[in-house]
Parts: sequence; structure tokens; C-alpha cells
Amino acid sequence: VQLQASGGGSVQAGGSLRLSCAASGLTFSGNAMSWFREAPGKEREFVAAISWSGATTHYADSVEGRFTISRDNAKNTMSLQMNSLNPEDTAVYYCAAKDRDTPWYPIGVDDFRFWGQGTQVTVSS
Repeated sequence: VQLQASGGGSVQAGGSLRLSCAASGLTFSGNAMSWFREAPGKEREFVAAISWSGATTHYADSVEGRFTISRDNAKNTMSLQMNSLNPEDTAVYYCAAKDRDTPWYPIGVDDFRFWGQGTQVTVSS
């Protein structure tokens, strides 16, 4: 299984970025997915999750209303649209997948089996 995250970059506060995660080696439509992030000196934290069908999404309070998670099962991809970015969003962002047919909840780091390599997002004030 491979998860390839991309789309990171440097933006000014208030700007937007769209992250993508391309999956291979798994039956993508059967796996709940999520985005996590890890800022320097901090633990990896949950950002957003999406059920295998895309019908259910869940967000961390810190990104609710600014970020949107989505997936395209036909293309084996997941995305994270990030708007109104602020410096506190600076982190390495990781996409993660659960085992097939596992519910999207719980959303702890240890609940996700497969991880991408991460993509850096830097937001300047």
C-alpha cells in the first residue's frame, strides 16, 4: 500500500491550499481515510476524516469551517481544501488510511494503518 501526499507549499495568512493523496495497493473505496498534521515540537494531531463512501466527514475544531475533506473513489484520491489559513496551520500534513471495512471512527493516530510520507504546509503572517 502506498499513499502519496502532495500539494503543500508556502502561503500567506488568509490564503488557500489544496492537498491531495493518491492511493495505490488497496481497494480504496473500502477504506476510511484521514488527514493528520504534525507541527515542530508537537504531537501528530487529527485534522479531518472521511468515511469510505464519502458520506460522512469529521473535522477537528481548529479547522472546522475552513477545511474540506473529499474523496474520489474512481480515481483513488483524497483531497483537503484548506482556506483561511493561519500560521497555526503550519505543519507537515499526512494522509492516512484504515484497514478495509473499518469504521472511520475512532480517529487516533494508532487507529490508522497506512500512512503517506507527508507534505509541508507553511503559513506566514
